[in-house]
Amino acid sequence: MNEKILLTLLICSLTVGCNRPVSTPPVDLFATLQASTPSNVTPQATQPVETPNFNFPSTTPGSTSASAQTSIPSPSASDQPQGHIVFTCQVFKIQSADQICIMNADGSGFRRLTTEDNIRQYYPSLAVDGRNIVYSAYFAENNYEIYNLNIDTGEVSRLTSDYGADNAPEVSPNGTLVTYMHSTPNRNLMQIMVMERNGNNAGNIPQVNGWDPTWSPDGERILFASDRNGTVQLYTVRPDGSKLTRITNLPSIRGRSDWSPDGEYIVTYSGESWQREIYIMNSGGANVRQLTPSGGNSQGPSFSPDGRWVVFTAYFDNFGDDHGCEIYIIRIDGTDLRRLTHNDYCDYQPRWGP
Repeated sequence: MNEKILLTLLICSLTVGCNRPVSTPPVDLFATLQASTPSNVTPQATQPVETPNFNFPSTTPGSTSASAQTSIPSPSASDQPQGHIVFTCQVFKIQSADQICIMNADGSGFRRLTTEDNIRQYYPSLAVDGRNIVYSAYFAENNYEIYNLNIDTGEVSRLTSDYGADNAPEVSPNGTLVTYMHSTPNRNLMQIMVMERNGNNAGNIPQVNGWDPTWSPDGERILFASDRNGTVQLYTVRPDGSKLTRITNLPSIRGRSDWSPDGEYIVTYSGESWQREIYIMNSGGANVRQLTPSGGNSQGPSFSPDGRWVVFTAYFDNFGDDHGCEIYIIRIDGTDLRRLTHNDYCDYQPRWGP
């Protein structure tokens, strides 16, 4: 990541990321998703990486194998979306004042949760209890920390005390740990971290650099993005640093991904700026297929708690407008696309929970 992009991530409170004239090339708002791929990270210590024989039908967008088609459950009228979706809502139309919002899975019940207008708060995810949210927020210059917000009481507690940028937090399935990404302004290094639920005993996974971590359903592995071998791909690793495995072979992977609740599938997004699509694959990386309709610049996917839907951000109705990103859901067989938000500002970074 060059110095300009790194400063954009770390001094976001001074950045106006969306408010650009549309006559110029569109600014990629989703640099805040760690989508601005690092290009020159600090070299890591040598560690064996398992690389399976990829049996992909094709890396061409939209291609689907027969095995991938038959492995996806058919939708039924009874599996309507349930739970809640938490996301970043850019209510003031500038990144430096991003807020955290929540809604029901059908788009109803929208409300803003954070109350500090002049502080950036982003990268939220729901804990397994459905009552707490972990997220990243501005603490001081060059300093973003991880916080917990109780939905019922509104109480906010700070979990980390790291100098640098901490973001993309996610609570483990058993509710005891949190994984997140940590970087510092004086080192071109992004580390996958794990800490106890209350913020104690934080430490990086040995010899593992990357961003956008997410837990496997059994809590035994962490899925994350890294450019450790030159191109950005998805990897899995155990929290102790063992069993590091590369699972993808896609062009232009960005970062934010998710694991289905049954452990069978992974969703991620890939593509050049304004040409991104959501992809679904088996958890080992095989049978890749494009999930979203082409042309929406779709990104940042997350599975529903029942594993039958995926939520994501896209620009289907406002393509090319920096403030035009809305939240959509789609069934995992690629049908029943629904738009959930209808605002004149950007709604992004959705994560689905109970």
